[in-house]
Amino acid sequence: MSEQTTPEVSESGKLLAPGGRQFRKERRGYVVSDKMEKTITVALEEHVKHALYGKVIRKTKKVKAHDENNTAGVGDLVRIAETRPTSATKRWRLVEVVEKAK
Repeated sequence: MSEQTTPEVSESGKLLAPGGRQFRKERRGYVVSDKMEKTITVALEEHVKHALYGKVIRKTKKVKAHDENNTAGVGDLVRIAETRPTSATKRWRLVEVVEKAK
């Protein structure tokens, strides 16, 4: 029989990653601005169903992400991950450029 390991749970009830750290959120979005030094603005799109009418509504949120090497450009599809606060408004970092803009 194979031994199954149960994931660790913190005191607050959140799942922990193998190193004891909490799992970080990851999102995909399009870069809408790269004019700042080592910072990109990413538009995150979410589809939400209206509670009463049932219509699917598109909600967009813009977040700032840290881009250490200035690799992402406007229009690129990127993957970002939640991280510790880098500045007053940055709480995300660039993980990878999934697709370059044409």
